[in-house]
Amino acid sequence: MSEDSKTKADKLLIGRRAFLATGTAFVGAPALAQDVNSTATTEVERDITETVRRNTSSFRTMRWEPYFDNLKNGAILVDITSRALHYWGEDGTYKLYPSSVPLTEDLTRRGRTKVIRKVEGPSWRPTPAMRKRNPEWPEYVGPGPDNPLGTHALYLSWTYYRIHGTHDTRKIGRRSSNGCVGLYNEHIAELFELAKVGTQVLLI
Repeated sequence: MSEDSKTKADKLLIGRRAFLATGTAFVGAPALAQDVNSTATTEVERDITETVRRNTSSFRTMRWEPYFDNLKNGAILVDITSRALHYWGEDGTYKLYPSSVPLTEDLTRRGRTKVIRKVEGPSWRPTPAMRKRNPEWPEYVGPGPDNPLGTHALYLSWTYYRIHGTHDTRKIGRRSSNGCVGLYNEHIAELFELAKVGTQVLLI
């Protein structure tokens, strides 16, 4: 490769990195979820090119008994510290998935909720606050590879919170969201089939 070609290639690489860090930061963002009765969604997280600690040291299997009285309709436990989602089915099925979790403690909600709705191919709308900060962002993103919510979403009984997929795999295993729990698309698709409306959810 000539020196001139190498310089052009370097410039293209730098330009692409800058674009990914800014213009597409909202794509695949495990953000706070939109209310099932609302057209608003939520905030997007910080620049994911920053170096952050991942969850590899504490990612482990767990038992359901300390957290749930029973497994009626199945149970989902999200461990914020280990950045992992655990699922137990009534039939004894157990699944463990790495996840993204809220960026800071003030964005983190803990406690009991449940799945109230399941959506395949969710759509996304930025909140008015997001539009004010980023007027160039679209008002609406339909289902597809550019959707920040990935391929599937489990709406929770807490307004603006849900468990959903992400097309940006760099976010998984990090504190990277503004409230929601994100999974790899292949994992949320699997969990989507296992979970039911009424599945118990506990965030700890």
